Amino acid sequence: MKKVLSLVTAFAIILNVTAQNDKMLKAMAGPVSGLDSLHTSEAWTTAANQFQRIADAEKTEWLPFYYAALSNVMSGLMMGPNHGDKTDPLADKAEVLINKADELNKNNAEIWLVKKMITNLRMQVDPQSRWQTYGPQGAEALAKAKAINANSPRLFLLEGQDKFYTPEEFGGSKTEAKKLFETSVAKFREAKPESPIHPQWGLSQAQYFLTLAK
Repeated sequence: MKKVLSLVTAFAIILNVTAQNDKMLKAMAGPVSGLDSLHTSEAWTTAANQFQRIADAEKTEWLPFYYAALSNVMSGLMMGPNHGDKTDPLADKAEVLINKADELNKNNAEIWLVKKMITNLRMQVDPQSRWQTYGPQGAEALAKAKAINANSPRLFLLEGQDKFYTPEEFGGSKTEAKKLFETSVAKFREAKPESPIHPQWGLSQAQYFLTLAK
């Protein structure tokens, strides 16, 4: 009898978890699919708030925290330089969120790529004075992401952005950036996300930068 009860309890737990996952999938599917159409800081802030609400409800799932962090970073990056009073708090918020995602899903390349983006956001405020601190941190995050998954299309996107924005005297190259963006676009076409809500954003960015690098 105890064995039967244990099986019934286990089955009930599985059904409950499945229902929760289905609920999260439905809540996130729309916002995730629309990320590549966001082109303003305000739009990314709206997305950040959506994902934050889901993260508050699904505290054991890494993806809502990941997307909330990403959206806060993108909101700040869209503001451009000279907005440290606004972008530094966004970087702080994103860091807390992505660290939570990291706690829930260790050794994830996409999480490390967002950590790299956070260093970019911090450096954006004042590259000359902040490079010494955040440059090495960004390089380390990028290296860790590559060690986990060297085929992520977003990896090549971020590497291309680094080459594109870095002055040639410090290792930058528009020619190398173009090759990286081309590789990123190709990787996006080959990519098969684990689910409809797993990371798949970035194709529109890679295509945009490719037009700039030509």
